[in-house]
Amino acid sequence: MNIGLLVIAFVLSLFAGRLVQLQTIESGKYTEQAMRQRLQRIDLPAIRGDITDAQGHPLAMTVEARAIYADPSLIKAEKRQPIVNALAPTLGLNPATLMQKISRTGTRFVYLAHGVRPDQARLIRSWNLPGIGTWPEYRREYPNESLAAGVIGFVNDTGNGAAGLESSLNDVLAGRDGRQWVEISPEGQHIPMGKDQKLPSVPGRDLRLTLQRDLQFMAQRAIEKQVRASRAKSGSVIVMEPRTGRLLAMASAPGFDPNRYTRSDRRLWGSPLVQEAYEPGSTGKVVTAAAVMEHGGVTPQTPYTVPDRIKKYDTVFGDSHRHPPERLTFAGVLATSSNVGTILASQSISSQRLYGTLREFGFGRKTGLPLPGETAGLLKPPSQWSGTDHYSIAFGQTLSVNAVQMASVYATIANGGVRVAPTLVEGTVGEDDKFTPAPAPERRQVISAKTARQISDMLEGVTTEEGTAPKAQIPGYRVAGKTGTAQMVNPRCGCYKGGGYVASFAGFAPADDPRLVVQVVLRDPKRGSHYGGDAAAPVFRDVMGFALQSQRIPPTGSRPPTVQIHARD
Repeated sequence: MNIGLLVIAFVLSLFAGRLVQLQTIESGKYTEQAMRQRLQRIDLPAIRGDITDAQGHPLAMTVEARAIYADPSLIKAEKRQPIVNALAPTLGLNPATLMQKISRTGTRFVYLAHGVRPDQARLIRSWNLPGIGTWPEYRREYPNESLAAGVIGFVNDTGNGAAGLESSLNDVLAGRDGRQWVEISPEGQHIPMGKDQKLPSVPGRDLRLTLQRDLQFMAQRAIEKQVRASRAKSGSVIVMEPRTGRLLAMASAPGFDPNRYTRSDRRLWGSPLVQEAYEPGSTGKVVTAAAVMEHGGVTPQTPYTVPDRIKKYDTVFGDSHRHPPERLTFAGVLATSSNVGTILASQSISSQRLYGTLREFGFGRKTGLPLPGETAGLLKPPSQWSGTDHYSIAFGQTLSVNAVQMASVYATIANGGVRVAPTLVEGTVGEDDKFTPAPAPERRQVISAKTARQISDMLEGVTTEEGTAPKAQIPGYRVAGKTGTAQMVNPRCGCYKGGGYVASFAGFAPADDPRLVVQVVLRDPKRGSHYGGDAAAPVFRDVMGFALQSQRIPPTGSRPPTVQIHARD
């Protein structure tokens, strides 16, 4: 009995010593380990700012959603496959990846899916799957589907902007995520009175654009229809206010639905209106006109004898069609879009002067719009020009621009020679609903008001029956504009042969009091005519007509000037 008592006393002394060790000497260590086992970090995503049009209509918005998570420690091995079989098809997840996540060791919290619709989350909760739970969060939704998708872009599965404004202005829209640490019971339940630390999230700012939803819809529908009808590779339409630089519509086709971006071709995710460069062709002749009239002494009445072909060095340049030598005024050269006549007029200025005018109009410079991947186009300095580059550049080839740059050229002419930088973002709206306007766009006098007015009058001749774009006429309104039919470079040979054409038209109305500029570009139309006056001008007419009506811009009622096409001997 004494020996037994001694053994019991010895064992109890060991227990007492261990208790002293656990509760006093090493208590902090085990308390910390226990807390780490129970304490779980949960991310609190910030509410992403909305993107709206100029009237506040949502183009991209944040809506309530749920995250699906798992506590692998509560999922027994025999339950894993049934859970995968239930969740994988419902959430569109890879079964193998899902199995790996719910089989992890050393963790009690792992995300399985983000942005799940609330009704789907309720369905999953009703299944009472062991170790599976939901957590409130948000997801991005684009209520107008493909409308302005090339401008807006989309948010990817990680919650980050991956294209368009969603990407380039992600810091403004995203806000700052928060964090929360909560205690979780062995059964996976949140302990209400347990330790709870929280760093609140900061919501993002709303973005208000200059785009107008209804006008954007009309422009997009018109260009999609013409791309299909002409079997063009792609097309774009821009509507711009010349006085403010505000872009009211930026439509491109083909497009994609940002709600289902993974189902579309990755090549459509960009912003082609700033990312794709093309040779402007005859629409670029207005810059040559501005240069020769400002610095070369040329007037709208300056006469030229214009053959259909002209040789410069070892290269023969020609007009779009054969014709006997014509006696044309410079206004007639522009109205009939004569390449040869433009070359003759360009000889009144130096290459340096032509290059300087192109730069003043924005060629070779990025527009500064907050869209990713913008190209500045191609405009080499005169020191790198070949002997014939002066002449091809004069009629819009051997250089390239993006669509917004070209629209800005016509906005400058329409605005009395004052270039106002294109503007897409009106401002931002904070959590307190306070609107902060974007900085005012840069304004710069490029050519004199007199020259701009003369060019505008000349461009009205383009839309007459004697010009190249009678299909651009809008009943009751005076319309000024210019066609373009530029050859595309064939990448297989580095030459123009077999490369196709770019058909374009850019113009403004009312011509004597310009309020709107519309520019249309069609790349490689394969059905019907490839000329700008046939393929692009009708789209201009439809979009400009709708824009004038929607903006409530009445006809001026004035009589158009008489444009003298043929020179008098």
